[in-house]
Amino acid sequence: MISVIIRNRNEQDFIGFAIQSCLDFFADPEIIIVDNNSTDESLKIVKLFDKANIKIISIDDYTPGRSINLGVENATHDTILILSAHSQLTNVDLPKVKKLLDNYCAVMGQQTPIYRGKKITKRYVWSHFIDEPTESMFSKIENRQFLHNAFCFYSKKFLKEYPMPENYAGKEDRYWAIKVVEDGHDYFYDPNQKCNHYWTPNGATWKGIG
Repeated sequence: MISVIIRNRNEQDFIGFAIQSCLDFFADPEIIIVDNNSTDESLKIVKLFDKANIKIISIDDYTPGRSINLGVENATHDTILILSAHSQLTNVDLPKVKKLLDNYCAVMGQQTPIYRGKKITKRYVWSHFIDEPTESMFSKIENRQFLHNAFCFYSKKFLKEYPMPENYAGKEDRYWAIKVVEDGHDYFYDPNQKCNHYWTPNGATWKGIG
């Protein structure tokens, strides 16, 4: 069993792909939509999945970390996936992920950047998503631990002990990773867990498209 936390603000173009991919890969997942005052049709699209186990939670005072922590508070399963509303799962081995979570505080999967339907070169932030498994990945580009919450698995128990920092407008995942590593924990990058990460006009990680 798994709880999937999807943060949403006007993600009508791809949120249906994100939800459907969860239904394709997981048996009866609990999907928690944390919505930040969307004004487009994204929530109408969410409600199309009327037979799925979906909760919609509203948040006004939004930060990425605060929205994740709210989702965790409302999750009923111990295994949690944080998934971007514009990401689509393409390969997941959930039993393997759960086994890894016995030894690691998080399991990050590989992301393929898709720009207007085209797979683009993995440069800049995307260059971290290599084909080799890596423990507690360190970014030479950013000179700090690298973790990315567009596609990352956790245990609820650990996220309750180490909630996401709420005072950052972005990169809450990196600051969280720094803290847990400083405290003696490790996380894992498994390139065999895969998703497509689609470009959006307001996306924060699309430097150097090409």
